[in-house]
Amino acid sequence: MGMVGGGPGSMIGPIHRMAAALDGEIELVCGVFSSDPETSRRAAAQCYLPADRCYDNFRSMMESEARLPEGERMDFVAVVTPNHLHFPVAEAALKCGFHVLSDKPATLNLDEVLALHSLVKDSGLLYGLTHTYAGYPMIKQAREMVAAGTLGRVRKVLVEYPQGWLSEAGIENSSKQAQWRLDPTRAGISSCVGDIGSHAAHICEYVTSSAISAICADLGSVVAGRSMDDDATIILRFDNGARGVLIASQICAGEENTLKLRVYGERGGLEWSHADPNSLLHKPLERPVQILRAGGPGLSNAAQANCRTPGGHPEGYLEAFANHYRNFAGQVRARLQGRPVSAVEADVPDIHDALRGMRFIEATVAASTSNQKWVELQPLCALQGDQS
Repeated sequence: MGMVGGGPGSMIGPIHRMAAALDGEIELVCGVFSSDPETSRRAAAQCYLPADRCYDNFRSMMESEARLPEGERMDFVAVVTPNHLHFPVAEAALKCGFHVLSDKPATLNLDEVLALHSLVKDSGLLYGLTHTYAGYPMIKQAREMVAAGTLGRVRKVLVEYPQGWLSEAGIENSSKQAQWRLDPTRAGISSCVGDIGSHAAHICEYVTSSAISAICADLGSVVAGRSMDDDATIILRFDNGARGVLIASQICAGEENTLKLRVYGERGGLEWSHADPNSLLHKPLERPVQILRAGGPGLSNAAQANCRTPGGHPEGYLEAFANHYRNFAGQVRARLQGRPVSAVEADVPDIHDALRGMRFIEATVAASTSNQKWVELQPLCALQGDQS
């Protein structure tokens, strides 16, 4: 793979590189790690890349890599920049014939994601989105149990994602991460919903296999002086008839990364917490609670395929990230080998997740500023102008 972004001061870039390397199936062969060429070259040297595979900008990287012989050039590019560069980098890669695996959200705005959808569709190339939490084995177990009807008809979905790292005013003056996330020219229309609320929405839709169809939203800029939202409360309606509540906040002082999901159906509920990601609580109606464990007995094929160690050996954030990389690499390899993609390899968020995510972000901001109680989310086929 090649990489764009993720240089000095990046939080997510090193995580992507570690995740990609975890299974020994992906080699980093080239990159542009900073908008400053000298900084990029230093980062490339720290990754042990040869000087001629570190490029001054992402456009020259795509063009130069495309001229290399097959087997020597990169097979796909990982996009780990701030949000405003996600689309330009992906566009350049697709136009030069390269598959793309991007950090989320896919683009800066809805117009860009619609253009990206057209590019992916027309090129026939692969596009993946690293919604990390869908990579956890026990989230996949929850999805399989819902699909199998273990809970009966899903009625209620509760998801909360509190963080505290933006609780203080002025943090953007000392934190590179806060600086771009609170800048609408680089982050997009939303900070809190774009950064973490989109993860919470995706995990709801992924586990329930149902789309959010309408929302009632209250977004706020709690810390004085901010133009970007740092707190969100959103009431959800799903296309399967379920109701839900999504709470996302970056100003819950004392919290770390406290994502939690609960799904309730006619015959019981499921509960998963990022603080204990290897456990899934199954709460059957009028029967004792059952704790399912990663690597343990009774798991679905999808959950087992995304575990690396026996039960009792903790797997976490890097492994969840690595599952997306390994599965996406399987898709690329299937193309090279001319074989079908397996069910495990296909289980990576894709361009349709990109569309749903950006639709959700923009609809949430619109709902919060509207006097209308409920805002309907446009069907994907209406956005795309077709039935794909």
